[in-house]
Amino acid sequence: MANKWVYLFGEVEEAKDYVGGDWENVRGLLGGKGANLAEMVRIDVPVPPGFTITTEACNAYLAEGEIFPEGLSEQIEKGMQIVEAATGKKFGDRKNPLLISCRSGGKFSMPGMMDTVLNIGLNDETAEGMIELTGDERFVYDSYRRLVQMFGSVVMGAPDEVFEEVITQARLKAGVKTDTELTADAWKHVTDKFKSIFRRYANRNFPTDPKEQLLLATEAVFKSWNGKRAVDYRNAAGIPHDLGTAVSIQTMVFGNMGNDSATGVALTRNGTTGENHIEGDYLTNAQGEDVVAGIRLTDDISKLEEEMPTAYDEFEQIIRKLEKHYRDMQDVEFTIEKSKLWMLQTRDGKRTAQAAVRIAVNMVEEGLITREEAVMRISPEQVDFFLHPQFDREAIKEVKAAGEMLATGLNVSPGAAYGVVALDADIAEAWAKEEGKDVIMVRPETRPDDVHGMLAARGILTSRGGRTSHAALVARQFGKPAVVGVSELEIDMVKRQMSVNDQIIKEGDWISIDGTVGELYVGKLKTMVPDIKDPWLMKVLSWADEFRQLGVWTNADYPADAQRARDYGAEGIGLCRTEHMFFEAERLPFVQKMIMTDLPSERREALDALLPFQREDFAGLFRVMDGLPVIIRLIDPPLHEFLPNHVDLMRDLTDCKIRLKEAGNLEEIDKLLDQIAKEERILKRVESLHESNPMLGLRGVRLGIHIPELTSMQVRAIFEAACMVAKEGIDVHPEVMIPLTSHVNELKFQQKILETEAKQVMREQGIEPKYKFGTMIEIPRAALTMDQIAEYAAFISFGTNDLTQTTFGISRDDAEAGFLIEYMEKEILPENPFAVIDRDGVGLLMKMAVEKGRAVRPDMECGICGEHGGDPESIQFCHELGLTYVSCSPFRIPVARLAAAHAALRDKKTKS
Repeated sequence: MANKWVYLFGEVEEAKDYVGGDWENVRGLLGGKGANLAEMVRIDVPVPPGFTITTEACNAYLAEGEIFPEGLSEQIEKGMQIVEAATGKKFGDRKNPLLISCRSGGKFSMPGMMDTVLNIGLNDETAEGMIELTGDERFVYDSYRRLVQMFGSVVMGAPDEVFEEVITQARLKAGVKTDTELTADAWKHVTDKFKSIFRRYANRNFPTDPKEQLLLATEAVFKSWNGKRAVDYRNAAGIPHDLGTAVSIQTMVFGNMGNDSATGVALTRNGTTGENHIEGDYLTNAQGEDVVAGIRLTDDISKLEEEMPTAYDEFEQIIRKLEKHYRDMQDVEFTIEKSKLWMLQTRDGKRTAQAAVRIAVNMVEEGLITREEAVMRISPEQVDFFLHPQFDREAIKEVKAAGEMLATGLNVSPGAAYGVVALDADIAEAWAKEEGKDVIMVRPETRPDDVHGMLAARGILTSRGGRTSHAALVARQFGKPAVVGVSELEIDMVKRQMSVNDQIIKEGDWISIDGTVGELYVGKLKTMVPDIKDPWLMKVLSWADEFRQLGVWTNADYPADAQRARDYGAEGIGLCRTEHMFFEAERLPFVQKMIMTDLPSERREALDALLPFQREDFAGLFRVMDGLPVIIRLIDPPLHEFLPNHVDLMRDLTDCKIRLKEAGNLEEIDKLLDQIAKEERILKRVESLHESNPMLGLRGVRLGIHIPELTSMQVRAIFEAACMVAKEGIDVHPEVMIPLTSHVNELKFQQKILETEAKQVMREQGIEPKYKFGTMIEIPRAALTMDQIAEYAAFISFGTNDLTQTTFGISRDDAEAGFLIEYMEKEILPENPFAVIDRDGVGLLMKMAVEKGRAVRPDMECGICGEHGGDPESIQFCHELGLTYVSCSPFRIPVARLAAAHAALRDKKTKS
């Protein structure tokens, strides 16, 4: 049986049968555009007749060396015959010509990334026939020149600019400001010019055979799947490259037939804020690309209600029907031809993170979706966006008072961004990727070919365009702050500068944009940590908490961090790194004294001086985390990290000796001799502590065994703080974590000393809070012998950063700066194992450790405290392992709460 490459819009049920009835598979076959066109036909929405060429046809075409698969041409011809019968028109006929559009459409929306050709079927003969039918020569030649231009740029690769320059000259010659003011003769002249440009770039005449036009356009759309902008977009959006694009062939309807015709794009809700009102742009007497390209100043959709009330009423009823049918906010394209409304597309609308959260909550309240669906619709990346920096409010007041707010535009994608001005996409990408600069890409309007620069930039600024322009859609998709339609902004590409009123800003100068309010500022503004008390986000996260099984704890070393984490929803501290506290200025001298001395008495003095500092540190954490567990890791890094760098010491010592030779008085000589003696003593100690591989040297539990007074002091500080705070009426739950255990005897030896110290403190204080001793699993041997370790450890926490290093046998710092990038580019590794847990290696060790540990101690608390604790994919794996909790930085807490709920809901769906 021959492959079926073509499905009519009315054959959606047949497509469902072919792919097994699953709607996602229908989208995979017909593309999002084709599937939704067919579905709109099924529910009686007015859609111009047409058919869809499948993604399978595209993949076959590309696989066969860009040759149509067998039977495709014949099926296209048969489809056209059915469309001719449905419309009463004939493709290529002079008297009653049928014109069609050829549009791309992958499974996942990629706005503007692939190609479209409109008005296929026009040539000199059919143009004359259209004039006789419509009596509107201007409309016909406006449509004809569009076909030639699109064919030249899309099919033959001619630059858009050469065509646009012809139109600019035509406006200047006619003395008009807008395209709509050009006459039929002007458009006829433009069309002739366009044919000449086509001939120059394509080395052939413009094709006059409509069937050839259709086949060439279809090939161009197929090829656009592998175009640079499409590939860049898929890489950024995480869309697979093997899906292919479908091609929708649809009867043309015209919004450029006069003042009773229009075309537009609309969202059923506000794509920036999520408010439940229609948002969109339209143009009277225009075609669709005029709206999305940002070339013409559009009208707000609300004006259409005044201009064409009957068409608008029908439009509003249809889009509400579509939103209810798809149970999501829709992005629609429409055309009104001679007062008749036609729907050309519907798809789930792109939205900002704020809008996504608000829409999800509102749709639950409206009864359209369930709480579970609302939680699953919000991505971890969208929650993370709420934690992006915002401009400091005081800084904003100051720049406004100083007159440094340059202009305002449309606030189409929220967030604060600063960067140097880059006036084209290639510069933006080069500066951002190769030179590490923060970049704001500034363009008159963005086009699909600009997507690589948009992805590299921190923000986007345009002088033209509306809320549904290309810049707005892409910025929302990727969370880029954007301000568009800044009419005061003039861009001079020759001088490589922009100006607002009289102020000139050169390429490379700093600007700041606020996409939340639509403002443009001079210079680099100060940012601040945002407040995430968004009521809709709080609602979604509270629902997520109902569904998740994993606890979400935090990594916090100071009370301020702990308080922020608790405000964000943390349920405990999974990692407090005590060594960070030692680096503070008033403590470091005592730490260095402890390291430098060889006398036990001096070491004891130094530790006694550190004890009150540590005790107060822990007391602050216990107070903030009232009623929640606090895991405190004993000192982990090697001692040399607390001393000056060897190279710096050698340089300073050499400098002192040179200065000694040049010293002119005894006082200066004495000072230098003292300094030299001191630095030589430190240098000697640094050299004695030197290790070839300190990551695997004297650190963690080994250091505690080597200097038991050090970790005993820390445990005393922990339990003195716990007892002190417990007497204040606060519910404390200290958990002491011994790092880097590789052999059970290390843990057995160290824990006995430390637990003796803890019990001594509790006897002294007359109070015994609940506590636990446990260990950190960072060495493969510890995971493999977890059944032995579980005899002593009441809890374990996977330190996945070190566990990944020791499992792979690589240094993270060296690998990430070097060969690891090459490994991922060459697909030796699927992803960075320091970003996402390596399931097959590190993950297998974790699985073995949990199973072995709980076989001995069924109620063993098992968690993770490496950076993987905030990664959604890793959180999914932790849920599958049955861990007790994940622990991450305070700013990842909301993300982890949502990701943990996603994991639980996916698990529930799989088991149901």
